[in-house]
Amino acid sequence: MQPDPRRLAHAREAVLSGEQARGARELIVASWRRSLAARVDPDRHEPPVVLDPAEVVDRRGAHPIAAALPVLRETLLGIADEAQHVMIITDADGTILWCEGANSVRGLAERVRLSEGASWAEDAIGTNAMGTALAVGAPVTVHSAEHLVRTYHGWTCAASPVRDPDTGRTIGVVDVSGPLSSTHPALVALVSAAARLAESQLQVRLATRDERLRSVNMRHLIGLRGEPGALLSPSGRVLAAEPHGLLTAHVDVTGETVRLTDGREALLEPLDEGYLLRVPRPGARRPVLSLRFLGDPKGSLDGRALPLSLRHAELLTALALHPRGLTAERLALHLYGERGNPTTVRAELHRLRAQLGGVLLTRPYRLSADVRGDFLAVRDAIRAGDVGTAAAAYRGELLPRSEAPVVREEREDLAVAVRGGVLERGDVEALWAFGLVAEDAAVLDRLVRLLPRTDPRREVAATRLRRALA
Repeated sequence: MQPDPRRLAHAREAVLSGEQARGARELIVASWRRSLAARVDPDRHEPPVVLDPAEVVDRRGAHPIAAALPVLRETLLGIADEAQHVMIITDADGTILWCEGANSVRGLAERVRLSEGASWAEDAIGTNAMGTALAVGAPVTVHSAEHLVRTYHGWTCAASPVRDPDTGRTIGVVDVSGPLSSTHPALVALVSAAARLAESQLQVRLATRDERLRSVNMRHLIGLRGEPGALLSPSGRVLAAEPHGLLTAHVDVTGETVRLTDGREALLEPLDEGYLLRVPRPGARRPVLSLRFLGDPKGSLDGRALPLSLRHAELLTALALHPRGLTAERLALHLYGERGNPTTVRAELHRLRAQLGGVLLTRPYRLSADVRGDFLAVRDAIRAGDVGTAAAAYRGELLPRSEAPVVREEREDLAVAVRGGVLERGDVEALWAFGLVAEDAAVLDRLVRLLPRTDPRREVAATRLRRALA
C-alpha cells in the first residue's frame, strides 16, 4: 500500500518548518533532515552533472557491476519497459552510470536529470531511493512527496545496494524509477532480488579469480618449506594458509607486517596479484644480498646469481646507500634527476621485486637483507680511515656506464677519497692496489719513486705511468 500523498506533503512541510513530522516514515524523515543539513533546496534544487559522456564510458569500463549487467537487464529491463520505468545503476558515490529503458520514459527521466553522469547522492539532490539506499546501506523505496525536492513528487523509485563479495563494501545501487501512476507494490522486492543476483554473479567471478591466483602463486607458499604462511588476495582475503587456521578470513594489507592473534609478527610480501604472508621462525637468518658494482654489475641473493640490468643495479645502489628507505619520488630524483617520473620507477621496482621477493620492501622502498657491497666496503673503510683496506677493495669505478645522479656522485666521492688517501699516506701497497685500477699519473709517479729498483712492480708502474702521461 502506497503512502497517502497528502499526509506525506503535510509531514514534509512540517519538517521544512522545523516542526515535528507526522504521517511519514522515520527512514524518510531522517533522510529529509540529512538533506536539509547538506543545504539541498527543496524547491529549486537539481542534481549536478559530475561526469561528461566520455568519463561515464571510462567509469563504466572499470566498474565491477559491468560484469553483472546481463543478469540485471534480463531481470529488470522487461518489467521496467512494461511498467514505463527506467533501470538505473549508480556507483558507490551515487553517480548514474547506466540509465536504460523505453525511449519515452528515458525522455521524461532526462528532463529531470535522471540521466548518466548526474549525481544522485543525498547531499547532491536530497531524499531519493538511490542516494538514501547508499546512505543507510539497505533497500529503499521513495514515493511521491517522500522526495525532498518538489520536482520528483510525480515519481516513485526503488533501489537496493550492491556489495562487493570480496570486500563487503557497497559498490553501487540498482534502481527502478518511473512515474507515480505506474508503480507496482512489488517493485522494491524485485529490485532487491536483482541486486542479490548481481552479487551472486560477482561471487562466481571472484571464485574463478581466486582459483587462478591460488594456482599461479601456490609455488610461493610451497617455497616457504614448512615455514608458516598464507596466500592473500589483493584485498587481504586468505586464499590458502599453512597451517590451516593460521589466520582469520581477512587480513589488513595496508602495512608491511601483520600481528597474529598469538602475538607473532608476520611479513607481507606483494606478489604480481595479491600477497604472500610469512611468519619467520625465531632467530631466522636474514638473507644475504651481495652487490659487486665496482665495474660491471654482478649480484647474488643467498648465493643465487641475480641477472641485473644497469637500471636495476642503479636502484639497488640507491637503496643500499639509503638503508632507511626511499619513496618512489626520491628514487626518481636519484635515478633520473629533475625529469624523473615516479611511475617509471615503480614499474622498475615491480620487475626487480620479481627477482628479490620479500627482500624488497615498500612504504618506503628498502632492502630487508644483509647487504654486502664492494662499494659499501670501500665507503666504510674510508670512513674508518683504513686507506689500505679501501685501496685493496677498490677494484674499479662504481657502475662506470651509469649516468644516474646517485651513482655518479658516489662514484666520484669514492674515487676522490681513495686517491687522496693513498697519496697522503704514501703506503706502497695502497698506492699499488689503487694504481693498478685507476692508472692515475700522480699515484703511479709516487709509486715509481717509492719502489726500489729491485722490485719488479716498479717497471710495471713505470710503464703504466708512461701510458698515462701519453
